[in-house]
Amino acid sequence: MYKIQIPKILWGHFYIFAENACMNTILVAKEVTKKFGEHTALNKVSLEIPKNSIYGLLGPNGAGKTTLIRIINQITYPDNGQVFFDGELLQPHHIAMIGYLPEERGLYKSMKVGEQALYLAQLKGLSKVEAKKRLKYWFEKLEIGDWWNKKVQELSKGMAQKIQFIVTVLHQPKLLIFDEPFSGFDPINANIIKDEIINLKNDGASIIFSTHRMESVEELCEHIALLHNAEKILDGKLSDIKNQYKNNIYKVGLEVEGRERFIAELSDKFLVTEAVMDRMDQQIDFLVQLPSEDSREFLTYVSEKAKVHSFIETIPSANDIFIQTVQTKSTDE
Repeated sequence: MYKIQIPKILWGHFYIFAENACMNTILVAKEVTKKFGEHTALNKVSLEIPKNSIYGLLGPNGAGKTTLIRIINQITYPDNGQVFFDGELLQPHHIAMIGYLPEERGLYKSMKVGEQALYLAQLKGLSKVEAKKRLKYWFEKLEIGDWWNKKVQELSKGMAQKIQFIVTVLHQPKLLIFDEPFSGFDPINANIIKDEIINLKNDGASIIFSTHRMESVEELCEHIALLHNAEKILDGKLSDIKNQYKNNIYKVGLEVEGRERFIAELSDKFLVTEAVMDRMDQQIDFLVQLPSEDSREFLTYVSEKAKVHSFIETIPSANDIFIQTVQTKSTDE
Protein backbone atom coordinates (compact mmCIF):
# COMPACT_ATOMS: atom_id res chain seq x y z
CA MET A 1 0.00 0.00 0.00
CA TYR A 2 1.32 3.46 -0.84
CA LYS A 3 1.48 6.39 1.53
CA ILE A 4 1.95 9.99 0.52
CA GLN A 5 3.80 12.11 3.04
CA ILE A 6 2.50 15.68 3.25
CA PRO A 7 4.65 18.20 5.14
CA LYS A 8 2.79 19.71 8.11
CA ILE A 9 3.11 23.19 6.65
CA LEU A 10 1.03 22.03 3.65
CA TRP A 11 -1.82 20.38 5.57
CA GLY A 12 -3.95 23.53 5.41
CA HIS A 13 -3.55 23.73 1.63
CA PHE A 14 -4.23 20.02 1.36
CA TYR A 15 -7.57 20.27 3.16
CA ILE A 16 -8.58 23.31 1.11
CA PHE A 17 -7.88 21.34 -2.07
CA ALA A 18 -9.73 18.27 -0.77
CA GLU A 19 -12.74 20.36 0.23
CA ASN A 20 -12.89 22.04 -3.17
CA ALA A 21 -12.47 18.70 -4.94
CA CYS A 22 -15.33 17.25 -2.92
CA MET A 23 -17.84 19.84 -4.04
CA ASN A 24 -18.29 18.91 -7.68
CA THR A 25 -16.11 15.87 -8.32
CA ILE A 26 -16.28 12.26 -7.23
CA LEU A 27 -12.67 11.52 -8.15
CA VAL A 28 -9.58 13.63 -8.78
CA ALA A 29 -6.27 12.29 -10.07
CA LYS A 30 -3.45 14.77 -9.68
CA GLU A 31 -0.24 14.22 -11.70
CA VAL A 32 -0.39 10.45 -11.33
CA THR A 33 2.70 8.63 -12.56
CA LYS A 34 3.22 4.88 -12.74
CA LYS A 35 6.17 2.93 -14.11
CA PHE A 36 6.74 -0.79 -14.56
CA GLY A 37 10.49 -1.16 -14.82
CA GLU A 38 11.60 1.00 -17.74
CA HIS A 39 8.07 1.29 -19.10
CA THR A 40 6.04 4.37 -18.18
CA ALA A 41 2.35 3.46 -18.01
CA LEU A 42 1.15 6.87 -16.79
CA ASN A 43 3.03 10.14 -16.94
CA LYS A 44 1.70 12.95 -14.73
CA VAL A 45 -1.95 12.29 -15.61
CA SER A 46 -4.48 14.63 -14.01
CA LEU A 47 -8.25 14.13 -14.26
CA GLU A 48 -11.37 15.40 -12.55
CA ILE A 49 -14.44 13.14 -12.72
CA PRO A 50 -17.61 15.20 -12.12
CA LYS A 51 -20.26 13.84 -9.78
CA ASN A 52 -23.41 12.39 -11.32
CA SER A 53 -21.94 12.15 -14.81
CA ILE A 54 -20.81 9.58 -17.37
CA TYR A 55 -17.13 10.19 -18.04
CA GLY A 56 -15.53 8.56 -21.07
CA LEU A 57 -11.99 7.29 -20.50
CA LEU A 58 -10.65 6.74 -24.00
CA GLY A 59 -7.42 5.82 -25.71
CA PRO A 60 -5.71 3.24 -27.94
CA ASN A 61 -4.55 -0.06 -26.50
CA GLY A 62 -1.59 0.53 -24.20
CA ALA A 63 -2.47 4.18 -23.57
CA GLY A 64 -2.64 3.74 -19.78
CA LYS A 65 -6.40 3.44 -19.20
CA THR A 66 -6.26 0.06 -17.46
CA THR A 67 -3.39 1.16 -15.23
CA LEU A 68 -5.34 4.21 -14.11
CA ILE A 69 -8.43 2.09 -13.42
CA ARG A 70 -6.33 -0.36 -11.41
CA ILE A 71 -4.95 2.53 -9.34
CA ILE A 72 -8.47 3.82 -8.63
CA ASN A 73 -9.41 0.31 -7.47
CA GLN A 74 -6.20 0.11 -5.40
CA ILE A 75 -5.10 -3.03 -7.23
CA THR A 76 -1.85 -1.18 -7.84
CA TYR A 77 -0.54 2.16 -6.60
CA PRO A 78 1.03 5.23 -8.21
CA ASP A 79 4.73 5.97 -7.93
CA ASN A 80 3.95 9.67 -7.70
CA GLY A 81 0.86 11.84 -7.59
CA GLN A 82 -2.36 11.80 -5.60
CA VAL A 83 -5.87 10.39 -6.02
CA PHE A 84 -8.82 11.85 -4.13
CA PHE A 85 -12.17 10.13 -3.72
CA ASP A 86 -15.09 12.40 -2.84
CA GLY A 87 -12.69 14.92 -1.34
CA GLU A 88 -10.59 12.47 0.67
CA LEU A 89 -7.21 11.02 -0.15
CA LEU A 90 -7.95 7.58 -1.61
CA GLN A 91 -7.97 4.96 1.15
CA PRO A 92 -8.82 1.23 1.43
CA HIS A 93 -12.30 1.91 2.84
CA HIS A 94 -13.25 3.64 -0.43
CA ILE A 95 -13.18 0.30 -2.25
CA ALA A 96 -16.64 -0.46 -0.86
CA MET A 97 -17.89 2.72 -2.56
CA ILE A 98 -16.68 1.64 -6.01
CA GLY A 99 -18.17 -0.87 -8.44
CA TYR A 100 -15.81 -2.19 -11.11
CA LEU A 101 -16.78 -4.19 -14.18
CA PRO A 102 -13.46 -5.24 -15.79
CA GLU A 103 -13.06 -6.04 -19.46
CA GLU A 104 -11.78 -9.49 -18.52
CA ARG A 105 -14.58 -11.07 -16.51
CA GLY A 106 -14.00 -13.24 -13.47
CA LEU A 107 -16.97 -15.43 -12.55
CA TYR A 108 -16.39 -18.92 -11.18
CA LYS A 109 -17.62 -21.20 -13.97
CA SER A 110 -18.56 -24.22 -11.87
CA MET A 111 -20.51 -22.22 -9.29
CA LYS A 112 -24.27 -21.66 -9.50
CA VAL A 113 -25.32 -18.18 -10.61
CA GLY A 114 -27.44 -17.31 -7.57
CA GLU A 115 -24.99 -18.73 -5.08
CA GLN A 116 -22.12 -16.82 -6.66
CA ALA A 117 -24.02 -13.53 -6.94
CA LEU A 118 -25.03 -13.82 -3.29
CA TYR A 119 -21.45 -14.51 -2.24
CA LEU A 120 -20.03 -11.56 -4.20
CA ALA A 121 -22.74 -9.25 -2.87
CA GLN A 122 -21.81 -10.14 0.71
CA LEU A 123 -18.16 -9.40 -0.08
CA LYS A 124 -19.33 -5.86 -0.95
CA GLY A 125 -20.78 -5.50 2.55
CA LEU A 126 -24.42 -6.41 2.01
CA SER A 127 -26.19 -8.65 4.48
CA LYS A 128 -27.54 -11.92 3.11
CA VAL A 129 -31.13 -10.72 3.47
CA GLU A 130 -30.48 -7.41 1.73
CA ALA A 131 -28.40 -9.10 -0.98
CA LYS A 132 -31.23 -11.55 -1.77
CA LYS A 133 -33.72 -8.68 -1.92
CA ARG A 134 -31.61 -6.66 -4.35
CA LEU A 135 -30.70 -9.69 -6.48
CA LYS A 136 -34.37 -10.59 -6.81
CA TYR A 137 -35.08 -7.05 -8.03
CA TRP A 138 -32.31 -7.12 -10.66
CA PHE A 139 -32.95 -10.69 -11.83
CA GLU A 140 -36.59 -9.81 -12.42
CA LYS A 141 -35.72 -6.50 -14.07
CA LEU A 142 -33.35 -8.15 -16.55
CA GLU A 143 -35.70 -11.14 -16.95
CA ILE A 144 -33.17 -13.74 -15.84
CA GLY A 145 -34.94 -15.23 -12.82
CA ASP A 146 -34.71 -18.78 -14.16
CA TRP A 147 -30.89 -18.56 -14.25
CA TRP A 148 -30.54 -18.70 -10.45
CA ASN A 149 -29.68 -22.39 -10.25
CA LYS A 150 -27.70 -22.59 -13.50
CA LYS A 151 -23.94 -22.89 -13.43
CA VAL A 152 -21.98 -20.07 -15.02
CA GLN A 153 -20.44 -22.50 -17.51
CA GLU A 154 -23.95 -23.16 -18.86
CA LEU A 155 -24.40 -19.50 -19.78
CA SER A 156 -23.46 -17.74 -22.99
CA LYS A 157 -20.93 -14.91 -22.80
CA GLY A 158 -23.71 -12.34 -22.97
CA MET A 159 -25.69 -14.07 -20.23
CA ALA A 160 -22.63 -14.14 -17.98
CA GLN A 161 -22.14 -10.45 -18.72
CA LYS A 162 -25.55 -9.67 -17.26
CA ILE A 163 -24.59 -11.44 -14.04
CA GLN A 164 -21.34 -9.46 -13.87
CA PHE A 165 -23.21 -6.23 -14.44
CA ILE A 166 -25.67 -6.98 -11.62
CA VAL A 167 -22.88 -7.87 -9.19
CA THR A 168 -21.08 -4.62 -10.08
CA VAL A 169 -24.03 -2.31 -9.37
CA LEU A 170 -25.76 -4.28 -6.59
CA HIS A 171 -24.21 -2.48 -3.61
CA GLN A 172 -25.16 0.92 -5.09
CA PRO A 173 -21.65 2.39 -5.13
CA LYS A 174 -20.93 6.10 -5.49
CA LEU A 175 -18.58 5.43 -8.42
CA LEU A 176 -19.05 2.82 -11.14
CA ILE A 177 -16.28 1.87 -13.55
CA PHE A 178 -17.36 0.03 -16.70
CA ASP A 179 -14.56 -1.29 -18.93
CA GLU A 180 -16.03 -2.35 -22.32
CA PRO A 181 -19.42 -3.13 -20.72
CA PHE A 182 -21.08 -4.12 -24.02
CA SER A 183 -18.53 -6.78 -24.93
CA GLY A 184 -20.31 -10.06 -25.65
CA PHE A 185 -23.77 -8.53 -25.97
CA ASP A 186 -26.00 -8.67 -29.02
CA PRO A 187 -27.50 -5.28 -30.05
CA ILE A 188 -30.74 -5.83 -28.11
CA ASN A 189 -29.05 -6.67 -24.82
CA ALA A 190 -26.43 -3.95 -25.37
CA ASN A 191 -29.29 -1.44 -25.52
CA ILE A 192 -30.79 -2.88 -22.34
CA ILE A 193 -27.50 -2.42 -20.46
CA LYS A 194 -27.02 1.04 -22.01
CA ASP A 195 -30.44 2.08 -20.69
CA GLU A 196 -29.59 0.72 -17.24
CA ILE A 197 -26.33 2.72 -17.21
CA ILE A 198 -28.32 5.87 -17.99
CA ASN A 199 -30.80 4.99 -15.22
CA LEU A 200 -27.95 4.56 -12.74
CA LYS A 201 -26.60 7.98 -13.67
CA ASN A 202 -30.06 9.52 -13.34
CA ASP A 203 -30.33 7.93 -9.88
CA GLY A 204 -27.17 9.73 -8.77
CA ALA A 205 -24.27 7.42 -9.66
CA SER A 206 -21.02 8.74 -11.10
CA ILE A 207 -19.64 6.59 -13.91
CA ILE A 208 -16.29 6.09 -15.63
CA PHE A 209 -16.91 4.49 -19.00
CA SER A 210 -13.98 2.98 -20.91
CA THR A 211 -14.60 1.69 -24.42
CA HIS A 212 -13.41 1.57 -28.01
CA ARG A 213 -16.98 1.91 -29.29
CA MET A 214 -17.19 5.58 -30.19
CA GLU A 215 -20.90 5.40 -30.96
CA SER A 216 -21.45 4.51 -27.29
CA VAL A 217 -19.37 7.51 -26.26
CA GLU A 218 -21.61 9.75 -28.39
CA GLU A 219 -24.74 8.32 -26.77
CA LEU A 220 -23.62 8.22 -23.15
CA CYS A 221 -20.72 10.48 -22.25
CA GLU A 222 -20.93 14.09 -21.18
CA HIS A 223 -17.21 14.42 -20.48
CA ILE A 224 -14.23 12.57 -21.96
CA ALA A 225 -10.50 12.22 -21.48
CA LEU A 226 -8.18 10.79 -24.12
CA LEU A 227 -4.98 9.06 -23.09
CA HIS A 228 -2.15 8.28 -25.50
CA ASN A 229 1.29 6.86 -24.73
CA ALA A 230 0.78 7.27 -20.97
CA GLU A 231 -0.24 10.93 -21.19
CA LYS A 232 -3.52 12.80 -21.22
CA ILE A 233 -3.79 14.61 -24.54
CA LEU A 234 -7.39 15.80 -24.40
CA ASP A 235 -10.16 16.21 -21.85
CA GLY A 236 -13.28 18.24 -21.20
CA LYS A 237 -16.98 18.38 -21.90
CA LEU A 238 -17.71 16.47 -25.10
CA SER A 239 -19.90 19.21 -26.57
CA ASP A 240 -17.16 21.81 -25.97
CA ILE A 241 -14.52 19.57 -27.53
CA LYS A 242 -16.69 19.04 -30.60
CA ASN A 243 -17.05 22.79 -31.01
CA GLN A 244 -13.28 23.18 -30.77
CA TYR A 245 -12.78 20.63 -33.55
CA LYS A 246 -15.31 22.10 -35.97
CA ASN A 247 -13.76 22.88 -39.36
CA ASN A 248 -16.53 24.89 -41.05
CA ILE A 249 -17.63 22.06 -43.33
CA TYR A 250 -21.29 22.14 -44.36
CA LYS A 251 -23.49 19.57 -46.03
CA VAL A 252 -25.49 21.26 -48.79
CA GLY A 253 -28.45 20.01 -50.79
CA LEU A 254 -29.83 22.15 -53.60
CA GLU A 255 -31.68 22.05 -56.90
CA VAL A 256 -30.25 23.71 -59.99
CA GLU A 257 -30.19 23.42 -63.77
CA GLY A 258 -26.85 22.73 -65.41
CA ARG A 259 -25.50 20.91 -62.43
CA GLU A 260 -22.00 20.12 -63.76
CA ARG A 261 -21.46 23.72 -64.85
CA PHE A 262 -22.76 25.03 -61.53
CA ILE A 263 -20.46 22.78 -59.47
CA ALA A 264 -17.50 23.83 -61.62
CA GLU A 265 -18.29 27.51 -61.03
CA LEU A 266 -18.84 26.92 -57.33
CA SER A 267 -15.54 25.06 -57.02
CA ASP A 268 -13.70 28.13 -58.35
CA LYS A 269 -14.96 30.15 -55.40
CA PHE A 270 -15.26 27.60 -52.60
CA LEU A 271 -13.71 24.28 -51.53
CA VAL A 272 -16.33 21.76 -52.71
CA THR A 273 -15.98 17.98 -52.20
CA GLU A 274 -18.03 14.81 -52.53
CA ALA A 275 -20.62 16.19 -54.96
CA VAL A 276 -23.37 13.64 -55.71
CA MET A 277 -25.96 14.30 -58.40
CA ASP A 278 -29.38 12.65 -58.45
CA ARG A 279 -30.13 11.15 -61.87
CA MET A 280 -33.89 11.58 -61.45
CA ASP A 281 -33.95 15.35 -60.85
CA GLN A 282 -31.72 18.40 -60.53
CA GLN A 283 -30.73 17.67 -56.90
CA ILE A 284 -27.07 17.99 -55.88
CA ASP A 285 -25.66 17.01 -52.49
CA PHE A 286 -22.13 18.07 -51.63
CA LEU A 287 -19.78 19.18 -48.86
CA VAL A 288 -18.25 22.63 -48.82
CA GLN A 289 -15.59 24.02 -46.51
CA LEU A 290 -15.94 27.72 -45.91
CA PRO A 291 -13.06 30.00 -44.93
CA SER A 292 -14.77 31.23 -41.75
CA GLU A 293 -17.88 30.73 -39.67
CA ASP A 294 -19.54 33.51 -41.65
CA SER A 295 -21.58 31.57 -44.23
CA ARG A 296 -23.55 34.53 -45.61
CA GLU A 297 -21.40 35.02 -48.70
CA PHE A 298 -21.82 31.39 -49.71
CA LEU A 299 -25.58 31.33 -49.08
CA THR A 300 -26.08 34.59 -50.96
CA TYR A 301 -24.15 33.22 -53.94
CA VAL A 302 -25.95 29.88 -54.21
CA SER A 303 -29.40 31.33 -53.46
CA GLU A 304 -29.13 33.52 -56.54
CA LYS A 305 -28.46 30.51 -58.75
CA ALA A 306 -30.21 27.54 -57.10
CA LYS A 307 -32.98 26.44 -54.78
CA VAL A 308 -31.39 25.51 -51.45
CA HIS A 309 -33.00 22.49 -49.77
CA SER A 310 -30.55 22.02 -46.91
CA PHE A 311 -27.53 23.70 -45.37
CA ILE A 312 -26.22 21.84 -42.30
CA GLU A 313 -22.95 22.30 -40.46
CA THR A 314 -21.14 19.01 -39.91
CA ILE A 315 -19.98 18.43 -36.33
CA PRO A 316 -17.04 16.04 -35.89
CA SER A 317 -17.94 12.76 -34.21
CA ALA A 318 -16.14 11.41 -31.17
CA ASN A 319 -14.52 8.87 -33.51
CA ASP A 320 -13.25 11.65 -35.82
CA ILE A 321 -11.80 13.54 -32.86
CA PHE A 322 -10.23 10.37 -31.43
CA ILE A 323 -8.47 9.50 -34.70
CA GLN A 324 -7.40 13.05 -35.52
CA THR A 325 -6.00 13.76 -32.06
CA VAL A 326 -4.09 10.50 -31.76
CA GLN A 327 -2.67 10.76 -35.30
CA THR A 328 -1.60 14.37 -34.73
CA LYS A 329 0.07 13.48 -31.45
CA SER A 330 1.84 10.48 -33.01
CA THR A 331 3.10 12.66 -35.88
CA ASP A 332 4.40 15.32 -33.47
CA GLU A 333 6.29 12.66 -31.53
